[in-house]
Amino acid sequence: MEYTYQYSWILPFIPLPVPMLIGAGLLLFPTATKNLRRMWAFPSVLLLSIVMVFAASFSIQQINKNYVYQYVWSWTINNDFSLEFGCLVDPLTSIMSILITTVGIMVLIYSDNYMSHDQGYLRFFAYMSFSNTSMLGLVTSSNLIQIYIFWELVGMCSYLLIGFWFTRPSAANACQKAFVTNRVGDFGLLLGILGFYWITGSFEFRDLFEIFNNLVYNNEVNLLFVTLCAFLLFSGAVAKSAQFPLHVWLPDAMEGPTPISALIHAATMVAAGIFLVARLLPLFIVIPYIINLIALIGIITLLLGATLALAQKDIKKSLAYSTMSQLGYMMLALGMGSYRAALFHLITHAYSKALLFLGSGSIIHSMEAIVGYSPDKSQNMVLMGGLRKHVPITKTAFLLGTLSLCGIPPLACFWSKDEILNDSWLYSPIFAIIACSTAGLTAFYMFRIYLLTFEGHLNVYFQTYSGKKNSAFYSMSLWGKDNEGQNIIKNKFRLLDLLMTKNNDKTYLLKTYRIDRNENVRSMVQPSISITRFGTQKTFSYPHESDNTMLFPMLVLVVFTLFVGAVGIPFFNHDGIDFDILSKLLSSSINPLHQNRNSSGDWYEFITNAIFSVSIAYFGILISSFLYNPGYLSLQNLNLFNSFVKNVPNQIQFLGEKIINVIYDWSYNRGYIDSFYGISLTKGIRRFAELTHFFDRRVIDGITNGVGIASFFVGEGIKYLGSGRISFYLLVYVSSVLIFLLIFNIF
Repeated sequence: MEYTYQYSWILPFIPLPVPMLIGAGLLLFPTATKNLRRMWAFPSVLLLSIVMVFAASFSIQQINKNYVYQYVWSWTINNDFSLEFGCLVDPLTSIMSILITTVGIMVLIYSDNYMSHDQGYLRFFAYMSFSNTSMLGLVTSSNLIQIYIFWELVGMCSYLLIGFWFTRPSAANACQKAFVTNRVGDFGLLLGILGFYWITGSFEFRDLFEIFNNLVYNNEVNLLFVTLCAFLLFSGAVAKSAQFPLHVWLPDAMEGPTPISALIHAATMVAAGIFLVARLLPLFIVIPYIINLIALIGIITLLLGATLALAQKDIKKSLAYSTMSQLGYMMLALGMGSYRAALFHLITHAYSKALLFLGSGSIIHSMEAIVGYSPDKSQNMVLMGGLRKHVPITKTAFLLGTLSLCGIPPLACFWSKDEILNDSWLYSPIFAIIACSTAGLTAFYMFRIYLLTFEGHLNVYFQTYSGKKNSAFYSMSLWGKDNEGQNIIKNKFRLLDLLMTKNNDKTYLLKTYRIDRNENVRSMVQPSISITRFGTQKTFSYPHESDNTMLFPMLVLVVFTLFVGAVGIPFFNHDGIDFDILSKLLSSSINPLHQNRNSSGDWYEFITNAIFSVSIAYFGILISSFLYNPGYLSLQNLNLFNSFVKNVPNQIQFLGEKIINVIYDWSYNRGYIDSFYGISLTKGIRRFAELTHFFDRRVIDGITNGVGIASFFVGEGIKYLGSGRISFYLLVYVSSVLIFLLIFNIF
């Protein structure tokens, strides 16, 4: 086994031949490489699978024999300065490597079908493989310089993947926004690394922690300077993991293909910030202001992400804000010193959120069959509904991922989130109340996503002409509910009266459409329906389930979502044998802050806390079901609700409406944070640039040009004095002397 560890530094570079060979093939044999493009999925999956096997082997060895291995070699030696590169294999490395490889393999298999019709198929797999290499290099780094190198490579891959469809202005703007926002944090990270090297004289983690702790213990460092350097280090994690206030890039990053969201925005890139804080936690824990700041940023982020997800219409952006909120939970746990709980939630959330993103990709494919390739329509949950009968496998997988993220037992996220909530009560009751309330909000907005997408009846987006401009009106049902008697199209031709389109405050126009159903739909690969509007016919495909190569990764992730929580359950033991795998794995960590929980545990306390947290989640689900489940919006229920509202005083009704409107506007407008940045930073910098440009042209250039013009006029005036007449020269001389004497006598 020691022999295997010696070559562990090769693991990050195993996926690297794929992008290198793709690039060489496109350069030397472009036609053949493009014709055989589908073959590149196999080596991508194969090489990453090899890394997964070795990562799992390392984890088993660490659980059984408490191995921590570090292999270092010198790269640059100059007098007293030595820069070393190396590979550190410890429990944190093993956990991150398994996450990266397992989720990465599923995403690559999924992407083979998802991107099969895209012209950038080869470019996509080259970027993905290079991203896996960069992330594996990051988690196996043994020093801060090495981490920074791979940190920047991960950022570069994120930039390329977010802007994969760079011909779309929205995608180009999104990748630039992600790049600029992350540069803010990365610049702080670089300054923090240099600051701690100046303090300790080392980049290596082991030496850095030991030297720094001794300096702090002996009071030999400036606390203010140390706090500043630690804050700069933390700023890198804030940007990469989309923590407040550098979170604004994450929802826009959904402009990339959906598999990218499942990989780098669920299990890898955004997890890099959590990984960095976990790796440097022995450094942060001895600086009280920083560790408290980490907890504060975490609690703000988890609440902000949950509130911003409440009213989003784009399914991927809703999941992006959900990711932001769950990353806030992990950051809160690290700030509280709950090292084990943070890593546990990192594991469970990665698989659940990857499942949800892949499920959203399957949904988007189904919607594109109806509305065509248009992200504004195919990703809009308001235009969805009724998909549960058309995509049953996707619906089941998405529901399980939703329940897991809501914290419903016995699914994965329940165990980790419940542990964070319990630890928060010990840290701060205020933080605990906010964290528990956010758990209810999580259940609310996640079930809102599910209900808008799968329940009710399928909605199709139309445009009607009203007066002078096109206006969108509420969507209608085409497919109906076959067994419930809602809008079943039985005749070949049928006139449907649609909802009226509002033209102005007093005038309404009623539009009618003729529906022509294809009778031979069973013989078609994708059943379709034709809609004739005033002589113009358009054909829509029925929604359909994704192919098996897209469903297989989702089903594998369903298994992880169901059972991965078992690795951290602290209560299973038999005849003195502890099955709390996560605690046993962390027992060999170089980080001294992991929490070894008692395997016997207190079942009464655990069940009491679990009942409380699950009740909050069910309350959020209940409210969401009442508002968004069509089954609850029956005429009888609405009448009961209206009768209840009538008994409420008008002042309370008005206040409730104002509160709801404020919450909706806050969420839909992203908390006005993007607008604030646009006004204060974008416009402010432009105005400052205009001011400096004016100062440069009018003042700096004005002085220079003024000196030149003055010299010209002075020269022009002096040339008339040189007339060559002695009498004139004597007159000027005598006059000058007299004037000088006069002034001298006066003063």
